[in-house]
Amino acid sequence: MKLDKSNLIVKRAYKEVYKCDEGIVKVFEKSHLKSDVFNEALNTARVEETGLDIPKVKSVSELDGKWAVVIEYKEGKTLAEMMQVDARNLEKYMEDFVDLQLQVHSKRAPLLNKLKDKLARQINSLTELDATARYELLTRLESMPKHDKVCHGDFNPSNIIVGKNGKMTVVDWAHATQGNASADAAMTYLLFALKDQETAELYLKLFCKKSDTAKQYVQQWLPIVAAAQLTKNNELEKEFLMKWIDVFDYQ
Repeated sequence: MKLDKSNLIVKRAYKEVYKCDEGIVKVFEKSHLKSDVFNEALNTARVEETGLDIPKVKSVSELDGKWAVVIEYKEGKTLAEMMQVDARNLEKYMEDFVDLQLQVHSKRAPLLNKLKDKLARQINSLTELDATARYELLTRLESMPKHDKVCHGDFNPSNIIVGKNGKMTVVDWAHATQGNASADAAMTYLLFALKDQETAELYLKLFCKKSDTAKQYVQQWLPIVAAAQLTKNNELEKEFLMKWIDVFDYQ
């Protein structure tokens, strides 16, 4: 397989994404762990098996000394683009967005990694927090109910493709786990809040209404998922996330 560099869609610090005849090709930097590449493909395959209509994994291979994953291409625009262009209909888009997330949460994939285990590893790896703060976060995490719902882990409008017929498809399942839906919602809330607090509040209101979940319950997860997001080492997000990591905020 040869890549046409002019077909570059996305460039990140650790990967480049191209459109090609086979579909979408994610080419990871050599520094990206081989196990993480295979884990992303495995996560996606396991979510496929739930019956959700998502872009299917086609192959994993080496390309010029780098690992690459080929995934089915879905034609359309991102929901993020549509929300930006048609801001007057934001609430309608957000309703569809939440409905889609609840559809994801309705599925089960028993072989996916457990969300609580992943969050515990992330919290333990944080050098920005002292041992006392990590202990408080881990204690809070352990006290939260264990569920086994499919959680995307990065559910935001940039990862939703809307086709010409209006059908929405969720992409990028690298962070998928099984666990508590409210933890997944808390992460989505944070991702919105990093850009616009008002949009984040609209999302949380609709999620809690449609899922019949207490707002306070989702908020209990915020310090935990903020700590997890901190492990991505984005300096622009650090100050904002540290404010959410105060584990006494919602006690």
